[in-house]
Amino acid sequence: MENISWLRQTKDKPAFPDVLWSRPVNKRYAGKLLIIGGHSQSFAEPSRAYAAAVKAGAGHVRIVLPDALQKTLGKAFPEAEFAASTPIGSFSRKALELLLDLADWSDGVLLAGGLGKNSETAVLLEAFVDKYAGQLSLTGDSLDYFIQKPSQITDRPNTLLAGSLAQLQKLAQPQAVIKQSADLVQILNVLSIWTKSIPASVITAHSGQIIATHEGKVSATQTEADKEGPELAAYTSVWLMQQPEQVFEALTSAVYCYLQE
Repeated sequence: MENISWLRQTKDKPAFPDVLWSRPVNKRYAGKLLIIGGHSQSFAEPSRAYAAAVKAGAGHVRIVLPDALQKTLGKAFPEAEFAASTPIGSFSRKALELLLDLADWSDGVLLAGGLGKNSETAVLLEAFVDKYAGQLSLTGDSLDYFIQKPSQITDRPNTLLAGSLAQLQKLAQPQAVIKQSADLVQILNVLSIWTKSIPASVITAHSGQIIATHEGKVSATQTEADKEGPELAAYTSVWLMQQPEQVFEALTSAVYCYLQE
């Protein structure tokens, strides 16, 4: 295995200060993010992502939930839109047209997870990813829907995989072997080699570090607490939306700002 060098960033010193200062100040130019997730028994992941995207500085944020939640959340969450759901409360295939319409409005889409396990939702997500060509981030159990067809997301441009090492281990095979028992340097090497061979970017946490990778470039930022989850995915989605020409710098800067919260 080749030895790679990586960018070390601390939560006290950003790796790309110029990128931090070049962000849009006016909300009109700060981008529009669409968040999709949830099912009838849970809306925690998309709602957490929504709050984090607002904190991260998105210009506009819209959230789509299954309509099985509409009676519960219609008045309590006025920012939410509701798409067709299955009898058990997950997104149904009938939601595709609405999701694509809203995705056309947006500058980026985050599949925030909390989707549950449902075969009809799997069909919907595969169709959405196939038809939507814009910036896409996946986190939580939205990644699990593509374990059987990982190339649909790993080989997709303008895509961020924000997952655990266990999820990435499944998505990377057979191109790369990611061992959760490996030390930090080994993990960084494997992620660097893997992301040289795929257009998608990756962000994960391991050994007290948040690791961001794109086209073989790797940054590691130390964190004292478990900082994975929809909030991290939301921050990075906002930064990628605002700095699409500087993917690696945007990912690394997003981690820095996320850790300031």
